[in-house]
Amino acid sequence: ALWDLAFWRIVGGFAIGMASVIGPAYIAEVSPSAYRGRLGSFQQAAIVVGIAVSQLVNFGILNLADGQQRGKIAGFEAWQWMLGVMVVPAVLYGLLSFAIPESPRFLISIEKVDRAKEVLSEVEGHSVNLDKRVAEIQDAMRREHKPKFKDLLGKVGFLPIVWVGIGLSVFQQLVGINVAFYYSSALWQSVGIDPSSSFFYSFTTSIINIIGTVIAMIFVDRIGRRPLALIGSAGMAIALALEAWAFSAKTAAGTLPATEGTVALIAAHVFVLFFALSWGVVVWVFLGEMFPNRIRAAALGVAASAQWIANWAITASFPSLSDWNLSGTYVIYTFFALLSIPFVLKFVKETKGKALEEMG
Repeated sequence: ALWDLAFWRIVGGFAIGMASVIGPAYIAEVSPSAYRGRLGSFQQAAIVVGIAVSQLVNFGILNLADGQQRGKIAGFEAWQWMLGVMVVPAVLYGLLSFAIPESPRFLISIEKVDRAKEVLSEVEGHSVNLDKRVAEIQDAMRREHKPKFKDLLGKVGFLPIVWVGIGLSVFQQLVGINVAFYYSSALWQSVGIDPSSSFFYSFTTSIINIIGTVIAMIFVDRIGRRPLALIGSAGMAIALALEAWAFSAKTAAGTLPATEGTVALIAAHVFVLFFALSWGVVVWVFLGEMFPNRIRAAALGVAASAQWIANWAITASFPSLSDWNLSGTYVIYTFFALLSIPFVLKFVKETKGKALEEMG
């Protein structure tokens, strides 16, 4: 049973990995440049809303099973229902994918120019000069070829722009954001908060995540991607540092003094807010925009792979690190949040308002 579960989790992982690459690439290709950041942020908005809904569904299932993960509901254990209900959004995702229009760039590549103009008219408005847009895309496509992995290689492994994409992806995870979601209930219980309250704080974190994502959607095309990333890095660093300070007061009984406990709760929510209004959105927007057309799909795939690897590294290491020193663990996350600031300033270029054909 364990190997069977592991196998299907791997299959699901491949599917999620493909979706995480295809989503931002597709959105970037069909979106007008003036609104591309805002539309690209819808992927992150869908993710954070999905997290909140899944927490509510799991809480409902747990209550039906009298609060026991191994409790039975209609012959199946609660944790099995939690996994099984994922079939519903997966099927909806598959069915709705048939309703979205094909990318204009793909349609032009297979010589369906009239259909490409229809899609461009739908997504960019009737006022756009369709012949000019098609000519721009065709000109860009003539100067490129089907991306291969070797096209990503440069003098030091990958091309510099690919390293920047990898850096953005890795920093997004190294600040420890998924610890706030994967281990939130266990984390609050570990510092003396009762299980029912720990669920409440986990859910409020998801609500803050949604609010932050909405803020990013409003401002990503107004003030730009780089400013949002820098604001987010600074805010996360301060919040993580406060969490590190608060957790340093953890007593031998596994609780926090009242002041430190309040600071830890507030700082955790502030951390999620600043992540959501910045790196949670702008990284996916950057990855969909920053690469030249000729390597976009392949480079996005490499960057997304780096993100999932970093995600695994952070989540797999947290239990051991927190047993070693919970405060020290948050000092590490604070360091990465601070390090992301000079990284953005030196290596990341603004992509706001630029057509994809301008990327190079």
